[in-house]
Amino acid sequence: MQAVREMTAPAVRFVKQRRDPVAVQTLRSAAAATVAYVIAVRLSPEAAPLTAPLTALLVVQVTLYSTLTTGLRRVNAVVTGVVLAILFSLLVGLTWWSLALLLLSSLIIGHLVRVNEFVPEVAISAMLVLGVTTHGDTAWARIVETLIGAFVGMGFNLLLAPPVWVEEAGESIEELARRVRQLMLRIGEEAAQGPPSERAAARLHEARRLDHDIYEVDADLRQAEDSLRLNPRVREGLLHRVVLRTGLDTLEICTVVLRVLARTLTDLSKERGPGRLFARETGVVFEQLLSEIADAVVSFAVLVTTSTSANAESAEERLASELRQAAATRDRLAQLLFEEARRDARQWQLLGAVLTEVNRILDEMDTEHRTRRLFEELDRHSQEQRERLPRLTRVRDRLRVPERLRRNRQGASPRS
Repeated sequence: MQAVREMTAPAVRFVKQRRDPVAVQTLRSAAAATVAYVIAVRLSPEAAPLTAPLTALLVVQVTLYSTLTTGLRRVNAVVTGVVLAILFSLLVGLTWWSLALLLLSSLIIGHLVRVNEFVPEVAISAMLVLGVTTHGDTAWARIVETLIGAFVGMGFNLLLAPPVWVEEAGESIEELARRVRQLMLRIGEEAAQGPPSERAAARLHEARRLDHDIYEVDADLRQAEDSLRLNPRVREGLLHRVVLRTGLDTLEICTVVLRVLARTLTDLSKERGPGRLFARETGVVFEQLLSEIADAVVSFAVLVTTSTSANAESAEERLASELRQAAATRDRLAQLLFEEARRDARQWQLLGAVLTEVNRILDEMDTEHRTRRLFEELDRHSQEQRERLPRLTRVRDRLRVPERLRRNRQGASPRS
């Protein structure tokens, strides 16, 4: 028994990691392909109906939304290719020029039927069917197997709802915020010490590399957004998507402004030479301000990724407190920069740019600004849904009218 436990321990650990995208994709794809093959063996005239497990393997995705959309496009691509192959087999058969014409026609028609990334699948299906001996039987068997694989793949995620990837996207957003915080702390520390232009330029290149981090976080967020669509386990799917998306947009703007700030400090260090960027007191206040803004960036990320209302309220209070403290420090820095510009007006534009850029970061994370942005995004999504599905919207509005009338009557009855 102990030996059996030791042998099965790796599989158990692998199954426990079902929240990991690779583990989920591997287990679901293997299971769906196996089920599709078992069904196809009973229904397909082919001795080895491998098209069914192949289709199921390609159709099953991590999220339910991508499974449904991918499955429909793949079925469309395969059936289109098979129909083209049947027509070519009846008219001209297989020759070098008919194969070339079939490939050209398949790729063109694939774009016309809008199968998107499955355009090559139209040509692949057509070639496989055209190259066999019994064209008719094999063609229809391939269609049957494709339908079996696609329905198994789509049904697999309908019956076994895939996980929601909001937690993973939230971790990516918080990790991005921590990287931004570390960079802000380094910029503030070096600016207070009076760095040479080479060190300031290094921070500028580091700020530019944050663009790649944002791209990776955006990929995780798109997966999370897909996992929220059409998922029966999620209720406020649209709200979750908007909160995360607007949160990432705000962090992206902050990284862009931080990059501009790093460029301003680089230019200022070149103008002032090997000496200090700021006077001693100004440098200390500037370092303190960037430290407070860095803490606020992390608190902002925690706020947008918090799921429970109690934790969200606590995170919002902490963020508001940190922003108030940073605003007070910003006011002190503004007075000190103004005094520096009065003493030496040659770099007044760069000194003013420093203040403008830290102001922009504070404004982006402001709680009132964020609330306003959330309502704007929700209204935009609602408007897009009305324009895309006008009939469904009218039916929904009609169903809400009796409810509003009932509430109005209940509210009026005590006064009467």
